[in-house]
Order: sequence, then C-alpha cells, then structure tokens
Amino acid sequence: MWYYLLVLIGSFLVDLVPFFGPPAWTVMVFFQMYYHLNIWIVLLIGVTGSTIGRYMLSLYMPRLSARFIKEQKNADLQFIGQKLAANNWKIHLFVLAYTLVPLPSTPLFTAAGVAKIRPTHIIPAFFVGKFTSDMVMVLTGNYVADNSETILSGYLNWKNISGTMLGLLLFALFLFIDWRTLLQHKKFRLNFNIWK
Repeated sequence: MWYYLLVLIGSFLVDLVPFFGPPAWTVMVFFQMYYHLNIWIVLLIGVTGSTIGRYMLSLYMPRLSARFIKEQKNADLQFIGQKLAANNWKIHLFVLAYTLVPLPSTPLFTAAGVAKIRPTHIIPAFFVGKFTSDMVMVLTGNYVADNSETILSGYLNWKNISGTMLGLLLFALFLFIDWRTLLQHKKFRLNFNIWK
C-alpha cells in the first residue's frame, strides 16, 4: 500500500518545481509498472499529487517573481490576472483546454502564480483536464512500456522537446507582452526588459 504513497509524492514533487522536468504521468507509469499497482488508483492518486504540486507552485510563484522580475512587469502580470479572474468561466475553459493537449502545465501555473490568479480559479478545471490527459498517457504507457528502461530513456524525443519548446514560447509570450497596453489601448507591444 505504501507504493501508492510513492506515486503521490513523486507526482507532487515533479509538479512542484517551476522548471521543466519529467511529466507526472511518467512517474505514474513507472510506479504502476514496477510495483504492478492498480492503474486506476495510480491515476487518481497521481493526478491528486500533481494537482497539489501545481497548487503549491502557484502559491510560491509570486514571491519568486517579486525577487527576479521587475516591479513594473509584476504589476502588468497582476493586471492581466485581475482581468482573467473577472471572467471566471473563461479561465476554467482555457485551463481545461490547455491541460487536454500534450503541453507542459509548468508555464500555465507559473504564469498564473506570477499574475496572482487565485488557484481556486484554475484547480478544478486543471484536475479534470489533467485526469483525462493523464489517463490517456498512463493507459498508453502501460500498454507500450513493458520495461522501465524504455520510459526512462525515451524522455528525450522530438515530441517532448517540441512540447517543452512550445510551452517555453507560450510562457515567454505571456511574460514579454505588455498586457496593460494591449488591454487598455488595444496596442500590441513586447517588453523584454523585465528582469531585475
């Protein structure tokens, strides 16, 4: 039974860090295969751990951004967070759609944390989308990965690299767009001078 605790802790830790690492579903597949665990329990516990990790990430990101990002850019990101929070259903829809595609969720929660969007606005949709997408990945991983070496060595492939690059691009766009100018004056402007 304690193996399920490893699934929870592993999924929590990989989704707690603000850097790109292995996706939580690989942790789930690894433990499910290695210890021959019930795939549905692994999925439920793994997605719960992942959700708690992302929740914690969004809580400490404002402190991290205050330390490394200029005050003006933090104010700009908080402004977009307030605008998004005003349209609660749009946030849920966007988060759900985002988590259904195979993109890393790190940029989503990093941006949400920096913008100080309340985690309760995004966690329910994240859990539903994450459960759905991870279910596909875990079931597929269970079928394909009969040995753990394939999972561990297969992380660096073109799909993961391109997904990570697309996630970084989306995160960079979120950071470098001057949101206040765009939303208030309807002018698109990039600002690359955001670091302290």
